[in-house]
Amino acid sequence: MNSMTHHTRLPAPAARHAHVVTGTGRPVSVSGRLAPDEDGRLVGAGDAGAQVRQVVENPRRCPTAGARFDGVVDPACLVTDMAHTPAVRAARAAHPSDDRPPAASAGLVTAPARPVFLPETGVLSVVDA
Repeated sequence: MNSMTHHTRLPAPAARHAHVVTGTGRPVSVSGRLAPDEDGRLVGAGDAGAQVRQVVENPRRCPTAGARFDGVVDPACLVTDMAHTPAVRAARAAHPSDDRPPAASAGLVTAPARPVFLPETGVLSVVDA
């Protein structure tokens, strides 16, 4: 299991995440995660929360890198409208533990590669070496 340290000498973040996370192990970076099902069809048309839940489920279908959600140190999410942020936060909040939240980044993208996908995420994880 990874050893992750959360530094708490900074003011509390506005959302549930950590300012800094360190860990030991092998880094695994997963980028450009979208919300298709296993047949390539869009999941959650018009629903950013449903799309984020699908994005979280998709890597479980290809566990070859050894990453698990408890090893996530920095999820990043780009949305097509900042109004989707509460749904994204709610969908992600079901996964990290309260005592070890990851660092997190969010941003706005105005010209996504495929506009039907409301969020796009990337994740940096630390897995056992």
